[in-house]
Amino acid sequence: MKHNYTQPLRINELAAHSGMSKSAFHNQFKAMTSMTPLQFQKRLRLNEARRLMLTENLDALAATFEVGYESPSQFSREYSRLFGAPPLRDIKNLRQATIA
Repeated sequence: MKHNYTQPLRINELAAHSGMSKSAFHNQFKAMTSMTPLQFQKRLRLNEARRLMLTENLDALAATFEVGYESPSQFSREYSRLFGAPPLRDIKNLRQATIA
């Protein structure tokens, strides 16, 4: 998942690759990570987008598509939910915090 986080999540393929049923894979994954596979993928995407905006100076729109989101509004909602602020404000706050 870490190498293909920009691609659509295909639980059936992941389950088959690990030799489990779809439900067994989902349950085992959640037991190990405390997240569903979809939540885990979202976390990977959002963390990478944050890194790209902070260290590579990508704007929010470019980061949205770079990490596999198709909808900027969905990206912004999920980003705000995870990090507590919209992308631009969060990055601005992070940059100010490193200066201070």
